[in-house]
Amino acid sequence: MEQGNFVRYRLGTDVAYGVVRDRVVYGLAAEPWSDEVWTQARVAAGPAVGLVGEVELLAPCQPTKVVAIGLNYRAHAAEHGLDLPAEPLFFLKPASAVIGPGAAIVYPGHLSQWVDHEAELAVVIGRRAHRASREEAPTFVLGYTCANDVTARDLQRRDGQWTRSKGFDTFCPLGPWIVPRPDPAEPGLDPVDLQIRCWVNGQLRQDGRTADMVFSVAELIAHVSAVMTLEPGDVILTGTPAGVGPLVPGDRVAVEIEGIGTLENSVL
Repeated sequence: MEQGNFVRYRLGTDVAYGVVRDRVVYGLAAEPWSDEVWTQARVAAGPAVGLVGEVELLAPCQPTKVVAIGLNYRAHAAEHGLDLPAEPLFFLKPASAVIGPGAAIVYPGHLSQWVDHEAELAVVIGRRAHRASREEAPTFVLGYTCANDVTARDLQRRDGQWTRSKGFDTFCPLGPWIVPRPDPAEPGLDPVDLQIRCWVNGQLRQDGRTADMVFSVAELIAHVSAVMTLEPGDVILTGTPAGVGPLVPGDRVAVEIEGIGTLENSVL
């Protein structure tokens, strides 16, 4: 059976992990990063639980932390008139910021009047990584998903550091699923040169490629895991291409990444 994409879903009152193949969701007995499930997902899974659209897709993982990378696209740094960092510039978004596809981004109008979208490729960790080398870093990847690093830009500029501006509840949409990294001997998604786009109300805002990243996925895993241990289900946001722009209540924003799919959220 062909490879499927990992999801986390709600059906009635039940929340579980699953695999999607041909728009059909099949149940999994455990988290997708367990060795048993990883193998089953590549061969067979549990019973079908419904079609995509019949079950509610949630954020595809529940990270203990989201590590986001700043200024990791050359064009994005240039549009803000900033120098490229000599080392990865990273910060944390709280787990409480994570929402899934279709969920609403809540505009924090009580504190901010300038909220931007930032389309990003997200790396989902599949096994514990501590001081991983650049060479072995890819083996710690479970797979890849779409992300939106929503940012209160006025607070970011006012504060001079990024915790408050990046940390609001609902400011980290993820999904719709995790495309597993391929085995070395198999063809599959390669994060080196993927098109990444962002649409707001059907208007194209961002259109870049991951080839414009300053630091590769392997380099990011090595740098981050040298500071903090990455746990299964943790997420690294790899930076955003040029074209970030404002969101307002009533908008619908879509992050589209080649080979993965589209993450859509409304702004409330």
